[in-house]
Amino acid sequence: MKSIFNPTDNQEIISRINSLSSESQAKWGKMSVDQMLSHCIAPIDIAFGNSSLKASFLMQILGKMVKAKMLKQDIFKKNSPTAPSFIRTEKYDFEATKNELIGKIQQFEKEGHAVIKNTKHPFFGTMTYQEWDRLQFMHLNHHLEQFGV
Repeated sequence: MKSIFNPTDNQEIISRINSLSSESQAKWGKMSVDQMLSHCIAPIDIAFGNSSLKASFLMQILGKMVKAKMLKQDIFKKNSPTAPSFIRTEKYDFEATKNELIGKIQQFEKEGHAVIKNTKHPFFGTMTYQEWDRLQFMHLNHHLEQFGV
């Protein structure tokens, strides 16, 4: 599996983001391209410790049960459920949001594992750096494929 910490894989993700335009259309789902970029920032901010998210006790138990199975898959299923706070319905400045996401992705390569400040995922529970890596890469890849890049 590719790694967001690996310089080559990190640059591949950034190149794919750079191939998007404000006119890019989704192959599935309801988000516009600017909403997708903002949506992709949200879980990175959780990992970086810049934002918090609370999950109910029941969701935490469910998350721990599905974590291993989900992280063994290569892709997320289309239209998978997401945390309500990650849902984007507003308009965002495409270039500013794209540049913010790219900057955060670059931090993975520059800072390595030290960039992960939150080792406890609100849904999946305690996560290793490798699990955070896999989850972030899978999430970004999923949404870039959603927009055909």
